Amino acid sequence: MSTPEITQRDLRSKSREIMDAVEHGQSFTVTRDGHRIGQLVPIRRRRRFVSRQEFAAMSRNVPDAGLEAFRADQDAAADHEATSAYDQ
Repeated sequence: MSTPEITQRDLRSKSREIMDAVEHGQSFTVTRDGHRIGQLVPIRRRRRFVSRQEFAAMSRNVPDAGLEAFRADQDAAADHEATSAYDQ
């Protein structure tokens, strides 16, 4: 499926309609003097909530790293030298 092209002039004169379409998931390629100059695409929003069932289904095939490997990974990521949160 190709992205519809709109001219710079259309973007100016029909901005409300175009922005409404973008808000509802439509993307556009913007042209000026017949040349493609940019793309107008909706922001992909990530969901914040994942249900327990969905999390369990996603986690089924994850290899078991083991507690020691998990702790080693956390220790490697943590800065143990900082004395306060403001020193980091």
